[in-house]
Amino acid sequence: MQTDDTSDLILARSPADIDTEEFRATGHALVDAVAAHMERIRDLPVTPGDDPARVWKELGRRSLPDEGAPIGDLFEKAVTLLEQNSLFNGHPRFWGYITASPSPVGLLSDLLASAMNPNCGGWTLSPMASAIELQTVQWLAEFIGYPTPCGGMLVSGGNMANFLGFFAARRAYLGETAREDGIGDRKLTVYTSEATHTWLQKAADVAGLGTHSIRYVRTIDERMDCDALSTLIEADRKGGMEPFLVVATAGTVSTGAVDPLIDIAKVCRREQIWLHVDGAYGAPVAALPEAAEDYRAISQADSVALDPHKWFYAPLEAGCVLVKDPAALEAAFSFRPPYYYFHAEDERVNFYEHGLQNSRGFRALKVWMSLLHLGRQGHVDAIRRDIALTKAMRDSLAMHSQIEIRTCRLSIVTFRYLPQNGSDADELNQRILAQMQVEGRAFVSNAIIDGSFFLRACIVNFRTTVEDVQSLAPIVIDLGQRLDV
Repeated sequence: MQTDDTSDLILARSPADIDTEEFRATGHALVDAVAAHMERIRDLPVTPGDDPARVWKELGRRSLPDEGAPIGDLFEKAVTLLEQNSLFNGHPRFWGYITASPSPVGLLSDLLASAMNPNCGGWTLSPMASAIELQTVQWLAEFIGYPTPCGGMLVSGGNMANFLGFFAARRAYLGETAREDGIGDRKLTVYTSEATHTWLQKAADVAGLGTHSIRYVRTIDERMDCDALSTLIEADRKGGMEPFLVVATAGTVSTGAVDPLIDIAKVCRREQIWLHVDGAYGAPVAALPEAAEDYRAISQADSVALDPHKWFYAPLEAGCVLVKDPAALEAAFSFRPPYYYFHAEDERVNFYEHGLQNSRGFRALKVWMSLLHLGRQGHVDAIRRDIALTKAMRDSLAMHSQIEIRTCRLSIVTFRYLPQNGSDADELNQRILAQMQVEGRAFVSNAIIDGSFFLRACIVNFRTTVEDVQSLAPIVIDLGQRLDV
């Protein structure tokens, strides 16, 4: 029998619910606040710095409150806290890392996805959302010239997309028995260059291969040397190793270099080794008719990673893995416990069988909406614009004798301020970077090239203008002169 208190709770509205009019009013106010932020973002610093003491003072160190607060007041406070204490990758002078300014259509799509709240782990739980994700995967593949139909899914970002390609390759090589027996004392090896993102060390560790299984192939100008790759593979086979995977990169993090994919694909076919392309950053460039021929060879990869939250301007998080064999991901990840009675027949796809997550949010909607909103040509033009702005930035920097340009590839330019008073170049540019990231006039990152420290700007930003890129040289020179003591 229910107690009186419990009966009252049953009859009352849940504390989690609110009146529709209150929701509407709060939502309208929030959209207005976000729109106002978008209007004034150019006038804000890229970042106020990341002083933890200030952040905690603003937030307040306190225990979880016992009583709730009005929803409108909470959102008003949250907007203030975030706007005054965030780094804005949507700012037109954010050129630090390869995360894009989030597009307006992406922002609204995330709101709609949250409202519908489908669980994209099983078709029955998310029929239209699952179909949209399947279509999004095929459209992304079409955009970069990857063969369709193919397998694939949306994930959190480049790390997870690359992870899934890695594990699909491992399963394809080892076969079904490895699920029960593991890899035992087998000595699997994977080949890549030192310019590859650190996700590969994580994957080798988690997969039980160990980071010593990674063979770092010599590079020439940050591009993998195919002769060295062939030599390493041959030596490892003679030494009792089992080469199973080559990881090539289309757009390295530091400089945007692209491995010689055509030649690497030939090596992989000859040696019967899975080819995975980490195209988290650069794969979309394959859609540009003027792109280098090596981009066309992405179509020959067994799996590819790309990140819509980079050059498709999707809000975080949105990564994607593509696999040539549509069955490869299911072979690697599918288990069917009795408590998941989801039919996998006809065109139904249960994405929980294709990756590491069971419950999955509706990441695909914002990417799908952007693809429809801009179309192929709109996205091609946006990428071209970022690349052109990067060349304009390089030209602006190169006009000043105090600045050395090191590389300019895709939408990344690397450069450094040359000391005028005998300072160490590496130390001076480290100080310039630290001060720039605190002051917030612009935001760049760094690259280590041939052991030297360079500043690095990467444009995946639809808000950046010519005036913005031309502002960087005066900022660097001002900081250099102030700090070169």
